Amino acid sequence: HMPTLSRVSQLRHPADGLALRGLALCIGVFFIAMGVNKLAWMTEPALLAERFDLWLPTAEPYARWYLEMVAIPGASFFARFVPIAEICAGVALIVGIRVRLVAGAAIFMVLNFHVATGAFSSWSFLRDGTGLPVFGSLLALALAGKMRRARTSY
Repeated sequence: HMPTLSRVSQLRHPADGLALRGLALCIGVFFIAMGVNKLAWMTEPALLAERFDLWLPTAEPYARWYLEMVAIPGASFFARFVPIAEICAGVALIVGIRVRLVAGAAIFMVLNFHVATGAFSSWSFLRDGTGLPVFGSLLALALAGKMRRARTSY
């Protein structure tokens, strides 16, 4: 019989912590690479604004609203915030600092990106490596439980 959600959170196996630690390391490296790839935005915020302008003409209504009301007006802020936030999230996940909190915040960043691109309206989202695999990994880390120091379990 299937264990309930509360029972699943109580299941412990010696490899549980190691598996989550490996997941945090991999996703952490991913976020650092994504943030480093965006460092140019910090000195040239127009690079991000140009992306938004490219997405706008074909944007679904929800993405258009988000682009016009949030992303485009905040492009200068996001151009500086996103690379720093992604790099910091990556470092925190690798080092193991506040993994659940960081993973939760990173989910918010990932969802914001996919709303802006309108990805949720396309079947290609389901096979996009930055979509469900990243979201699922972050969700697993956010819901895994508290990290225990010596055992590196979550």
